[in-house]
Amino acid sequence: MTPDALKAALCRHIDERRDDVITLLRDFLRIRSVNPPGDTREAADFVRGILDRFGLEHHTVAAREEMPNILSRWHAPHVGRHLVLNGHMDVFPVSDDRLWAADIEGDRIVARGASDMKTGTLASILTYCLLYPHRNRLFGMLTLTVVSDEQSGGRYGTKFLFDNHAEDIAGDCCLNGEPSGLGNLRFMEKGTLRFALSATGPGGHGGYPHRANNPIQQVVAATQALYDRYHGRLAEMPEEFAAVLRSPDSVAAADAILGQGATDNALRITVNAGIIEGGRKATQIPTGCTVHVDMRFPVGPDRDRVRAELPLLAEEFGCTLTVNEDHSYPASSTDPFGEMAGILRANTRALLGMDAPPVCSLGGTDTRYWRWRGIPAVICGPSPLSMGTDNEHVTIEEAINVLKLQVMCAADYLSVPASG
Repeated sequence: MTPDALKAALCRHIDERRDDVITLLRDFLRIRSVNPPGDTREAADFVRGILDRFGLEHHTVAAREEMPNILSRWHAPHVGRHLVLNGHMDVFPVSDDRLWAADIEGDRIVARGASDMKTGTLASILTYCLLYPHRNRLFGMLTLTVVSDEQSGGRYGTKFLFDNHAEDIAGDCCLNGEPSGLGNLRFMEKGTLRFALSATGPGGHGGYPHRANNPIQQVVAATQALYDRYHGRLAEMPEEFAAVLRSPDSVAAADAILGQGATDNALRITVNAGIIEGGRKATQIPTGCTVHVDMRFPVGPDRDRVRAELPLLAEEFGCTLTVNEDHSYPASSTDPFGEMAGILRANTRALLGMDAPPVCSLGGTDTRYWRWRGIPAVICGPSPLSMGTDNEHVTIEEAINVLKLQVMCAADYLSVPASG
């Protein structure tokens, strides 16, 4: 059976079991694996149950009992490359409990994790399982990594695996199902600095500002300075990357999938003050205030430069700087014209009749852990636009197509014998 015939047979198999796939996805989405606190044990039981039904061996490793990571691998009988599938089980918190029902509303499933990222994770699990019976036609090996803690930086998830089991999960290429949207290739993602600026004082009565400093005023002034100095500033990006992002096809794809202006955003530094805490009463001078900030940086030197400047900014406004190291990391990229990138674009054209131009992710994914090691890593998942919202959803057609594309890409990659 040729690779094209195998892919066609697998896609027919998925179509024939379409209802079963959607039922399985909705069951996965109903599991409350919120991070924080990050307890994914019930979700892990669900994943292990799928692997057991397909007769696939697996094992679990964990830095913390409530945050398990599942590993499984099968070998083809012929020598080839090592492909790794990666997805996470933890999801954002909710403010509307209806998201746990995973109801079908029209053509979509509305649920927490439908976009980020249980649809993509299930696609990886099923890709791993569906290719197993056809392994005699393939080359190399396929590894599945289903992890915890991605939403909180990966310290107990993929980072833990690379720190302790790198030889098992590095591979030659990674395919990840994070929300990306169909019809684009995520070859780059921004780096981050996540930090807090805090100020303190003795407090007092609001009518006596001559007697005490006001920490809220200090923190607000420091936050405004962050925006004035950095937000929207054009980054110092390598020209070869900037040229890819500015190409007409990439601009059109990014703006269509991520919203108008996404390409311009990808070229710039951004600042987001997400939480500000301080004070108890309008007539009191508060004793403390803290702002929590997330900054994003394209590939290039800006992140390190700004990090070196932050202590000076904090000192200027009488604030204390605390960097969240687990959530701060460099940008990452993979070759937008590499082998797996070409495989994804070709299969997107074949399945959906559209190209997948290279664009930059605006959020973070675990693919960075592979890219930092020079291992190609690409993303194939559903639309990101609703993730984290009270209307998070995936269309049924999109969920099926994400699965098909992951199966097709993995089949193509594993249809090539080892060189030499």
